[in-house]
Amino acid sequence: MKKLKFWVIAILIASFINVNAQEKKSFKIHTVAFYNLENLFDTINDTTKNDEASPIMEMKGDIETVYKKKVHNMARVLSDIGADVANNSPAIIGVSEVENRSVMEDVANDPQLIDKDYGIIHYDSPDRRGIDVGMFYQKKLFTPLYTSSHELVIYDDSSRERVYTRDQLLVSGKLEGEMIHVIVNHWPSRSGGEARSRPKRVAAAKLSKKIIDSLQTIDPYAKIFIMGDLNDNPNNASVKDVLKAEKDKEDVGLKGIYNPMESFFKMGLGSNAYRDSWSLFDQILVTQPLIEKDYSSLRFYKAGIYNKNYLVNKRGRWKGYPLRSFADGGFTDGFSDHFPVYVFVIKEVE
Repeated sequence: MKKLKFWVIAILIASFINVNAQEKKSFKIHTVAFYNLENLFDTINDTTKNDEASPIMEMKGDIETVYKKKVHNMARVLSDIGADVANNSPAIIGVSEVENRSVMEDVANDPQLIDKDYGIIHYDSPDRRGIDVGMFYQKKLFTPLYTSSHELVIYDDSSRERVYTRDQLLVSGKLEGEMIHVIVNHWPSRSGGEARSRPKRVAAAKLSKKIIDSLQTIDPYAKIFIMGDLNDNPNNASVKDVLKAEKDKEDVGLKGIYNPMESFFKMGLGSNAYRDSWSLFDQILVTQPLIEKDYSSLRFYKAGIYNKNYLVNKRGRWKGYPLRSFADGGFTDGFSDHFPVYVFVIKEVE
C-alpha cells in the first residue's frame, strides 16, 4: 500500500512538472492568409484586356477617388487578418481578382501596410476578364527562392473553344528559415451552373495535384499550403476526389492533405453567400508534415474565416452577407463579396 501511494505521488509530481514545463514554452506565430479582393482593377483602360467591363470602369463620376477608397479598404483588411493573435499582419497573403502588379503595389504602399514592407509576386495570366492571382509576403519573415506560373488549359464542353482562365501561382521559399511552398488558386467559376462547369474545376484541381506531386517527388515531407477561391466547397469532387483532402488529421497519411475548412463547412459557416445559401469557396489546405505534433518546426495551429463585424452587411436584402465593394452599378465603400480565410502556423522557441 505504501509503495502504491509512493507511485501515485511520483506520478502526480511528474505530471505537475510536465504541466509547468508546458506552460513555460513559448511559440512564434505567423498568419498565412488568402483573400479574394473583388475586382481590384485600376482606372486605366488596358486595350489587351476586357477591363472596361470591370465594375469600376463602368461607373460614372470620379473613379479615381473610388479606386483610392477601394485600395485603402483592401489594405485595412489585410493589415487586420490574424493580428489579434499574431500581433502582426500576415506573413504571407495569397490574393485573387487583381488586375495587375500595379494594383498590388498600391495596396502594399497604403499607409496601413507600408511599414510591413510587403514584397509582391505576380504573373499576368490569360484570364478573359483580365484578373490574376498574386501573393504578398513580409520581406523580414519570408524569402522567396523559386516562383512559377502554371497555365490551366481547358475547353468549353459545347463550343470546344479554349476557356482562358487564371494561372496557378507556385511560390517556394523560406519562412522562419524553413522551406515551404504556397500554391495560389482561383479556379473557374460556376457560370452556366455547378454541374455543367464542374469539369473545369476538376481540371484545375488536377493541375494543383500535379504541382503538389512534383514537389512531393522531390521531398515527400514538403510543407505545402494550397489556397484560393476554389469556386467549390470542401465536399465537392475537385477537393475530395482529386486532391483527396481529409477533414480529420488522423486520416491524413504521408503525402496526404488536410483541409481544416471542411469542419467549418459542416457547421454551416461560409466565406461567400448566394441566394441565401452559404458556400466556403475560399480555402487553405495543408500537407501532412504541417500537422505533425513536434513544434520544434513550423506546424499548423488553427484555421479561421475572417468575418469581423465591419466586413458584414448590416442592412437590406443582403444583411449578413459579406459587405462587397460594388453593387447596383455603384461603389458601396465596402470590401469584398468574400471573407478572407487564414491559418496560423507556430514554432516553439527557447
